[in-house]
Amino acid sequence: WAHLRRRFFEIHAGTQSPIAGEALLRIAALYAVEAGIRGRPPERRLAARQAQSAPLVTELETWLRAQLNRVSSGSKLAEAIRYGLRHWPGLCRFLDDGRLEMDSNTVEREIRPVAVTRKAALFAGSEGGGEAWAIATTLIRTAILNGVDPQAWLTDVLERMVTGKVRSTALDTLLPWTWRDAQPTARAA
Repeated sequence: WAHLRRRFFEIHAGTQSPIAGEALLRIAALYAVEAGIRGRPPERRLAARQAQSAPLVTELETWLRAQLNRVSSGSKLAEAIRYGLRHWPGLCRFLDDGRLEMDSNTVEREIRPVAVTRKAALFAGSEGGGEAWAIATTLIRTAILNGVDPQAWLTDVLERMVTGKVRSTALDTLLPWTWRDAQPTARAA
């Protein structure tokens, strides 16, 4: 949905097309439903989507097909409409599964630093340097994804490993999510 919305947004920004503007409003209505159910259990999200979003999606598809007949077939607007209709089954998948997000923005935001760092690691100086960079990045991003301060976690974990305060059979206690839950401040929160 974010990719489809972006196409209409760019057209509307450049041309003030009323059709692109209407498409943006209709897609915004879907995002408004999602904002109201974010963080809810999957079964509640599914019920809300079936009741509120499914009719909007059905109306949007009908409307897009009608607009496709009104616009020049070679226009950017026609391309955006055809893109949406071509991907319609995938766009509708969130309506049948409350566990799915409506778009991939959350995932894309989370993997962007990894992708940028991966490209930067190409200039690490050597294959070994690149591998070390990849390991460090993976550790840091894993800590961040689990709500752990990477510097505090790595400092504590490395100190415990170097001083022998943790046995090799208990290395799982050093994983970011386990480490976080064992911290006194985490318990008090």
